[in-house]
Amino acid sequence: MRLRDLTSWTGEGTRVLVTDPAGPAHAHSDHLSDVLVTGVTLDSRAVLPGDLYAALPGFNLHGAHFAESAVAAGAVALLTDAAGWAQLSEPGRTRAVARARIASVPVLVADDPRAVLGDLAAHVYGDPSRDLTMIGVTGTNGKTTTAYLVESALRAHGQRTGLIGTVETRIGDERIESVRTTPEATDLHALLALMRERGLDACVMEVSSHALQLHRVDGVVYDVALFTNLSQDHLDFHPSMDDYFAAKASLFTPRRARRAVVCVDDEWGRRLAREATVPTTTLATTPGDADTPHTADWVVEGGTAGAFSLRHSSGSVEMSLVSHLPGDFNVANTALAALALLSLGLEAADVEAAMAVAPEVPGRMEVVSPGGHEGPRCIVDFAHTPDAVDAALAALRPSTPGRLIAVLGAGGDRDRGKRPAMGAAAARQADVVVVTDDNPRSEDPAEIRAAVVAGAREEVGSGSARAREIIDGGRRSNAIAEAIALSVVTAGKDRPVDTVVVLGKGHEKGQEIHGVKHPFDDRDAVRAALAAVSSTTDVEVTS
Repeated sequence: MRLRDLTSWTGEGTRVLVTDPAGPAHAHSDHLSDVLVTGVTLDSRAVLPGDLYAALPGFNLHGAHFAESAVAAGAVALLTDAAGWAQLSEPGRTRAVARARIASVPVLVADDPRAVLGDLAAHVYGDPSRDLTMIGVTGTNGKTTTAYLVESALRAHGQRTGLIGTVETRIGDERIESVRTTPEATDLHALLALMRERGLDACVMEVSSHALQLHRVDGVVYDVALFTNLSQDHLDFHPSMDDYFAAKASLFTPRRARRAVVCVDDEWGRRLAREATVPTTTLATTPGDADTPHTADWVVEGGTAGAFSLRHSSGSVEMSLVSHLPGDFNVANTALAALALLSLGLEAADVEAAMAVAPEVPGRMEVVSPGGHEGPRCIVDFAHTPDAVDAALAALRPSTPGRLIAVLGAGGDRDRGKRPAMGAAAARQADVVVVTDDNPRSEDPAEIRAAVVAGAREEVGSGSARAREIIDGGRRSNAIAEAIALSVVTAGKDRPVDTVVVLGKGHEKGQEIHGVKHPFDDRDAVRAALAAVSSTTDVEVTS
């Protein structure tokens, strides 16, 4: 893509300039606008020859600080804002050698370079999303599970698929561990171009509120966008729940999607269904109450052992589906996935067959040790919001003959307001709550635990027919071991089997403490704890 052809993608007011080591900036010459741009990146360390380097404002340093190294690595053009341009062009701001090097490439100066980066990257890579069936999933809870359900069903239907989300990026059978839920726009369009090059048919993506607000998915129009639910989370980033909702709602506009499927079980979903500006199909999995009955295009009707019916309100179509994961929330996730396939043009019978294939969803209601009569059932789940903790534990209560033991913590440097509510949700549902560290990051772990414990103890103090025990478990591996040992010690031939649920981290393979990420996996910690107790008891350990 020639640079002169990209300027129309960077919006009105964008100037293409060059620095002059001997004098002030001036409009670029024609030969500079003729340079060939073959890629885009905002990471100077990832620059390849032919790339345009986007020098954006950072938390500590402006990206313009790294412009010289980007050009040295082969960047043929720069994109920045006025502050970056000032750093590149003002006398005395840059070493003479660096100024001479930077002067060799044109600089695109935009008022808001992040806002134009997605469309620009899409254009450089030849709009790869147009050649793929694109499915986007947003909401507070259930994004990952729903994305895996859709991707699994599409594969079962014979399509070649890609997946981009919290756990991993899949390009066909290749798997890459994810850094964030939704990649930066430059990386996203490069990934989509690679998927197109490898002959994939569809890509299923988790779309976070951060991604929508920070323009990471600009340049993509989803064939269908899905909404799961909304509850308190990320209020360290969003100033209010209304702002959080507005970020999510921006996905359901013609700029970003062609059609939508929205779960209207909560008021946020009902509001979104009213405000969405694309054709929208609604789903209700509960009847609501007398004051606010849920009305929707599709409704879930009961069943047993994970089987349920999904019926159109007209009665013209009904599908029999299986929820492979426990909990009413996974019925909703399964129904959303089925309606996504239907929206893409699959016949109802094909949707039923595709959804019958059990998906693999890492860290989501994942049974680490199935257990047996002699030992606990151990489950790892990513639940890290009050609603998700409540729903996960409520889902496991009916299938737990003994006690329900929950291990959880809360992340540091994130929404502090949800910590007591997470503790309260755990105490409301579990018989024993072991509060421990999650990812404390830069915060004092003891202070985070104290907030969770306070919420749990306040809930216990409200009175209940079921006794609860609240334990401050400190170090996470010790807390997991304590929960499992507690279950094993009290288990026996005359004791019903307990369930130990480790919440919060799910698939994550590290724990961040004081800015350092240490190797850690809840599933490994569970296996180690089970092995330790099995060496001193008759418990049979399976995994």
